[in-house]
Amino acid sequence: MEKVNWKVEGMTCSNCALSVNKVLQKQGMQEILVNPISGEVIFETVSPNGNLEKAKKNIELLGYTVKADNEETVAKPSKKFLKTHMQKFWFCLPFTLLLMLGHMGMSLNLHFLHNPVVQLMLCLPVFIVGMSYFGKSAINSLRSGVPNMNVLIALGATAAFVYSLIGLLTGDASKIFFETSASILNIVFFGNWLEDLSVEKTQKAIKELTRNEKVMANMIAYDEQHNEHVFPVENTSLKVGDLLLIKTGEQVPMDCKVLSGEAEVNEAIITGESVPVFKKTNDILIGGSVISNGTVKTYVTATGKETVLNSIVQMMKQAQNQKPPVQKLVDRIAAIFVPVVISISILTLAVNYFFAAHTFQESLMRAIAVLVISCPCAMGLATPAAIAVGLGRAAKEGILFTDAKSMELFRNIKQIVFDKTGTLTNGKFSITEFKSQIDVDEFKKIVFSLEKLSNHPIAKSIAESWKTTTTIRWKKSEELKGVGMKGEDKEGNIYLIGSAKIDANIKDEDHHLYVTKNGELIGWLDIADELRPEAQEVISFCKKKGIKTILLSGDSYGKTKQIAEQLQIDEVFAQQTPKQKLEKIEQLVSQQPTVMVGDGINDAPALAKATISISLSRASQLAIQSASVVLMDSGLRKLPLAMQLGKHTYGTIKGNLFWAFLYNIIAIPIAAVGLLTPTAGALVMGLSDVVLAGNSLWLKWKKVL
Repeated sequence: MEKVNWKVEGMTCSNCALSVNKVLQKQGMQEILVNPISGEVIFETVSPNGNLEKAKKNIELLGYTVKADNEETVAKPSKKFLKTHMQKFWFCLPFTLLLMLGHMGMSLNLHFLHNPVVQLMLCLPVFIVGMSYFGKSAINSLRSGVPNMNVLIALGATAAFVYSLIGLLTGDASKIFFETSASILNIVFFGNWLEDLSVEKTQKAIKELTRNEKVMANMIAYDEQHNEHVFPVENTSLKVGDLLLIKTGEQVPMDCKVLSGEAEVNEAIITGESVPVFKKTNDILIGGSVISNGTVKTYVTATGKETVLNSIVQMMKQAQNQKPPVQKLVDRIAAIFVPVVISISILTLAVNYFFAAHTFQESLMRAIAVLVISCPCAMGLATPAAIAVGLGRAAKEGILFTDAKSMELFRNIKQIVFDKTGTLTNGKFSITEFKSQIDVDEFKKIVFSLEKLSNHPIAKSIAESWKTTTTIRWKKSEELKGVGMKGEDKEGNIYLIGSAKIDANIKDEDHHLYVTKNGELIGWLDIADELRPEAQEVISFCKKKGIKTILLSGDSYGKTKQIAEQLQIDEVFAQQTPKQKLEKIEQLVSQQPTVMVGDGINDAPALAKATISISLSRASQLAIQSASVVLMDSGLRKLPLAMQLGKHTYGTIKGNLFWAFLYNIIAIPIAAVGLLTPTAGALVMGLSDVVLAGNSLWLKWKKVL
């Protein structure tokens, strides 16, 4: 199986996405994801050669443009006349205006415009351009089995044109209304142009991240005499391992690691925070961030698609491509919408002509109005437009939603579970006291040699504090999840460090960590960890929103209870192993929707079982995160904003769907009884999508906290 990424331009709603999906299914493609807003189309294919070309051709027959993942066109670039909706609109506008002027009456002294042949000549260019787009797309969508909105437009415009042509040939001037056909096509081109602009704005946040701007980098090289030279190169030519010099005011060209020097770095592009972050030797610099102050020598650790920024973009695109539960209902409606509207239009024609005693022309005009005023795009645009804006605003604030489903689920959350170490506390520990029954230096060497092998925040802090050049080379080593570390030296001695659980003989639990050798206690350590300054504010926010707070920790009950009382957390579960945490989360989720907030390192199994999992992580760790939401500045401060953005995004989706359904429910009957002309119907239909996109864009500035 080969994974294929395409960019399909011209899609605007789920109806478009369904059509593209259907074409790909017919060509045997699997695991198809189609995002109508971003144009991202991802699928897997067994035989890439013939099927891909055929699928591409069939999609382009629907009126879309297919590009490969590298933004280069799959085939030769199109040189088609009047390629964009804007170009089509401006080309058709003069012809349409002349037809409308002729329709306004004799008082304008434009008698020649009343000539039916002149009207036909003015309408023909518009009709040809319109049908080359709407007609071709309509026919091919019918072939694909998912009729799109262009079927309605093509039917309405063609009916008006053919009826007028019959009037011209029979000499019956009362049957001629070429201006209706032209105005429908031109106004829909105008609506599509506005829709394109609106949809483009919903993608602005992702486009800002994906801008692959070429910047100059200062590469360091050495000559044969080992003299250092610095010369400029484009960042696109950099490779992993290249040495760079980055100075104040310069952009970090690619992901790098600091070799020497210190600097303050603005990482707003990733974290949403403009406050500079201090960086020193061995720290990671993220490509796209800016050196605010200082100079550093670095080497490149990742380029192109391997960079942190690209990982974030891919996660955002993946989230956009996923459909929240509410979208499934919309997709089912969109799939049958066009056939239902065509049936209503035929019924309108029959009822008005046979039962309401209207002329055939009046009945036909009402049937055409029903066709052109109906808008499946409004329903299809409701969810993806809101999701795109919500994800974009979240990313700008340093919040990464890795799946769109969580945005909808936030509305049901009734309880939130916090891990303690590294989540409510800052994860930076200090050794406050220790006691050793052996030589102190030997004791420190044993502790360091064990703790340096663990990724636990406590172990990392202890290893940093007691770092030494002389270490024990273990014959075997093992991390005991939720307990501690175990090591066996060359002589066969077994060393353990961890909580009181490491040995059943340890009766008192007054200390944090105990160290044993062959089952005998050789010392203990006490450590201290400070609460995050924003922890109290976040817990208070949850209480204000009526969300139950729970503390879930592997630490002792006494120490965990102390933290809970300090923060006024509702319930405490202490001394939990990773397996017990997993079971506890499963139990809580079975009772009601539950959020879990953890550091994403030791809580991964439990995080995966929560209704919504929120991870605190440095951007450089994003690639290994599996949480629904990642707070990229490694703090809790953005948690309330993430929760509220999720709720408000879902609220925007509901508002969009309400407007879309209400519009169609009201507009279709109004058109059926003759209160709107086809021209007015086309205008209202075009504006409906713009109103909906505007409501989605309001989420960018809306106050959510």
